[in-house]
Formats: sequence, structure tokens, C-alpha cells
Amino acid sequence: MSSAEQARWFSEHVHPHEPALRAYLSKRFPTLPDHDDLVQETYVRVLRVDDPARLAHPKAFLFTTARNAAIDLFRRRSVQPLESLDDVIELPPLDEAPGVVETMERCQRRETLTEALRALPERCREVMLLRYLDGCSGKEIAARLGISLGTVKGHLLKGVRDCARYFEAHGLVDMPPAATKEAS
Repeated sequence: MSSAEQARWFSEHVHPHEPALRAYLSKRFPTLPDHDDLVQETYVRVLRVDDPARLAHPKAFLFTTARNAAIDLFRRRSVQPLESLDDVIELPPLDEAPGVVETMERCQRRETLTEALRALPERCREVMLLRYLDGCSGKEIAARLGISLGTVKGHLLKGVRDCARYFEAHGLVDMPPAATKEAS
């Protein structure tokens, strides 16, 4: 890719996301003193990609690269990053994945899962996270939240159905016709 093509790709697919990237870095890594340096480091890393036009999801790649650059900065400073509760699902570093395309697709699926969970009502989301993230049984969830086992089961059913609909709407799964009718 020529310098002019790379500059055009950067201005079309990366630079428009700078305000969102800065907001993400401020929220996710509030203890970093200067986000400008981190944004510049992210841009350098993005521009090092051999053929950026092959990236299926440039925005996801940009944000993952920024996250990895921030973590590298924390490691260099021997300071641990603060993880917020909103970031339930941890993304793997790019170098552990078999390829950039697979990594970006996995990243987008995880972002969609996180968005699906955030779209649930608060109590439903809480029940889903206790069950599927913490591995609590229905009885444990009921006792912990002070609700009945039937209510726990209802929240789990609603959460699974709503997440499945969300995934279907975002093209991650094709629901069989019978499941679509039951969910309606």
C-alpha cells in the first residue's frame, strides 16, 4: 500500500474515531496522566500493519490496539490498570490470536456480547452475570439477591432470550424458525 493510499485509509477509517477513542481511554484508564501520548502510540501501531485495507473492522482494531498500548504502558511503569465493572469480558492481546482477522472478529463478538448484556434490565443482567460469569447456582443467586428461585429462573430465561435476539439482530447467530416463534 502506497503512502497516499495509507493516508487516505487512515483518514477514512481511523481518524474519525479519535473522539470516541479518547473518551474510551479516559474512562477505561483514568489514572494515565496523558492520553495524547497513548493516542499517538496507538496510531503508530495501527500504521505498522502491513495491509490495513484487509482489516474487516478497523474501529475494533484501533480500540484493541489502544487498549494493548495502555496495558504496555502500565507494565512499563509497574502499575496495574484499574478494570471497571463495565468491562466484564477481557479481550486477549493480539499476539496470542492466530491472525488479525480472527482476532478482530472475536473482538467484535465479545463487544456484541457485552452490549447485549448491557441492554438487559439491571436485575436481569445481575442474575445473568452471577450465573454465567461467577457460576452461582439458582439457589445461591436467589439467596444472594433476596429473590425467589422462580424469579431467578425468569430472569435467566429473559436474559438468554434477549441476548439471543440481540445476537441474531447483529448477525452473530441464525436462530431456527422454531426458536424465533418461541421467543416471540
